[in-house]
Amino acid sequence: MENWRLIDLGMAEPYVAQCFYEAVALAIDRGLSPSTIILVQPSSPYVCLGYHQILEKEIDVEYCKERGLPIIRRSQGGGATYLNSDQIFYQVVASEDSKVIPRKVDELFEKLLRVTVYVYRELGLNAEFKPLNDVMVNNRKISGNGAGRIGKAIILVGNIILDLDYDSMARVLKIPDEKFRDKMAKSMREWVTSIRRELGYIPPIDEIKKLLVEGYEKILGIKLIPSEPSEDEMNIFEREVKPKHMSYEWLHMPKLTHKGLTIDRAVKIADGVKVIEVAHKAKKLIKVTAEVIGDKILDIMITGDFFMVPEDGISKIETALKGIILNREEIAEKIKEVFDKNNIQSPGISAEDFADAIMRLKEYTEKYPPEVRPFAEPEKKD
Repeated sequence: MENWRLIDLGMAEPYVAQCFYEAVALAIDRGLSPSTIILVQPSSPYVCLGYHQILEKEIDVEYCKERGLPIIRRSQGGGATYLNSDQIFYQVVASEDSKVIPRKVDELFEKLLRVTVYVYRELGLNAEFKPLNDVMVNNRKISGNGAGRIGKAIILVGNIILDLDYDSMARVLKIPDEKFRDKMAKSMREWVTSIRRELGYIPPIDEIKKLLVEGYEKILGIKLIPSEPSEDEMNIFEREVKPKHMSYEWLHMPKLTHKGLTIDRAVKIADGVKVIEVAHKAKKLIKVTAEVIGDKILDIMITGDFFMVPEDGISKIETALKGIILNREEIAEKIKEVFDKNNIQSPGISAEDFADAIMRLKEYTEKYPPEVRPFAEPEKKD
């Protein structure tokens, strides 16, 4: 039986709640710490942005400034969301040497989310795992989860949702108009739920944490030993992790690395040269912004709410696609080569899905005349 640490951070300020596990991951990677599970609640609200998303396109930045809401870009994929103390975060940070942790991301979700399902069921809810990374109750999402890797540390993060502020969740997001915001809030109420909504009350926090500990010990077959953060981890957090997450460069990435491609529509730049933005809905949303001349890609940026391990794999795909012609077979083959060469995992999204998204560039140029075009919304799928 493996001995793991259990660190309960209690209520913690947003940067600690969202990012401290990265310091633990770096310590594990450097051989300074063992496999660890962290439990924590944010002490105040904030907005969280997915690794592959563009800040200004996803979040109403001015509203967040007015309300004093920090915006924190996480190191894993997924979508933008509003978070507060009505969630208990669980952050699993395991050494790659652990025998109980799957290496494939889809298997990691399936195994570790058995614990989340266990907690909800012990509370009296008919929870079930829904691939890729959700837990559902009565066909509504009741837990959001992400996965990643930092060096030799394998990571899964997620939450137990105690209650939800649907209006704030909708308000912080960037949307076309207020009518759409109302529809978004209504949709959230239909598809996302909480313990309070399902049970009519919130059980004691200590009871929920006890169930989490029981679940991890039973399902992973480990022994959790209550611990405090180490001095090494505190130093790594204060000197490396927090400064990175508070930096302008991190928050505005990938915009800063694709300065010429951050637009809201298709624009003719010069004779035969256009910058186009399209979106494609597979199991996750993929957005593609590219500078093209004829059918040739000059530059490309791929964003969205998908997951990818390693996270910087998307930059390798972008580099490989520069100069390629908009031919679906060639694009799919090139992306597959990058996937294989760099051991990229993008659970729920395949190389074929990325190729389909990129080929919407060609569909868009053929469908509309070359003058300024509106943003291309993703096609609807059943």
